[in-house]
Amino acid sequence: MVYMKHRAQILAYSGTFVALIAAGSWISIPLPPVPITLQTLFVLLAGIVMKRYAVIPVALYVLLGAMSLPVFHNGTAGVGVLLGPTGGFLIGFIPAALIAGLAYEQESPKWRIGGLIAACAIYLSAGAVWLSYSASIPLLQGILIGVAPFIIGDTLKAAAAYTIGKRVA
Repeated sequence: MVYMKHRAQILAYSGTFVALIAAGSWISIPLPPVPITLQTLFVLLAGIVMKRYAVIPVALYVLLGAMSLPVFHNGTAGVGVLLGPTGGFLIGFIPAALIAGLAYEQESPKWRIGGLIAACAIYLSAGAVWLSYSASIPLLQGILIGVAPFIIGDTLKAAAAYTIGKRVA
């Protein structure tokens, strides 16, 4: 019976976080070539709430977008988005959710904060590398375009996720 309850909880949380990540994609600041969105806040929160199972809604979100459901930033969709300049960030959300989730399986605040920092580093790194490749620009330029503008905002989102996580996790 406990197993069934756990599965139902994972399903309910998965649907909720897919919807939250999609809604967060609409809350954006259009910064070319990569907009600033609230998706990352919800990816981190998925890790906090769902632990290692946060991979499920995040991967499902990416899959739904790849299947042309308009869930990516400002209603964009399709494999073309994943092959474009923002694709690395979106794919990077998947391992980032896993890292944050594994960190939140630990009780130590140091592990949890470290996990949130590592999660941000993962999707930013994946995004910068893919941006560099997809736009045929040097990696340093990809970092300047795809990481530097996001550091302050992602730090604030990680801090917000940590604060919310103290209440809900």
